[in-house]
Amino acid sequence: MNQNMVKATFINLPQDKKQKIESALLKEFSQYPLAKAQVARIVKATGIARGAFYKYFTDLNDAYHYIYDLALKTVHSPVKILPQFQAQQYYDNVTHFLEETKESTYAGLIKMHILYNENTFDHHFPAKILSALDPQNWSAMVLSHAAIRMVLENPEQKAAIMKRLKASLELLNRGKN
Repeated sequence: MNQNMVKATFINLPQDKKQKIESALLKEFSQYPLAKAQVARIVKATGIARGAFYKYFTDLNDAYHYIYDLALKTVHSPVKILPQFQAQQYYDNVTHFLEETKESTYAGLIKMHILYNENTFDHHFPAKILSALDPQNWSAMVLSHAAIRMVLENPEQKAAIMKRLKASLELLNRGKN
């Protein structure tokens, strides 16, 4: 969970105004890496005062986390780590994530996050999850995220990347069972 929290003034806005701000955030963060995003463009697109932006969000990072969390809730399935490693589960999760992302209004934001913004945050995976993973599940998680990144960077190579992911997961499957 991120350290910043969207302020109650934003949460309590009328739905139409909130959606207008969410749309502006989505547009800004889909077109610009976080380091180049600007409050000025967001407030111009929404017609709100700059001061109002800071009544809704602590800063640009807070606004980014808010809209990215919305995106993940839309496209990212909860992942259950099963007691017995299942390679197919990871493959299916990656396939589902890529399909949901491609069809989502958040596609640009997710791609921008994975390609440019992900490394600006030091909390990719919660420590609780990492400590609970056995080597097979940890390896599969790392491979899955790497495959997603590679497909977003090189969509024309998706079939080859997914074939390689499947073969790698199957090797992991044979590793401990």
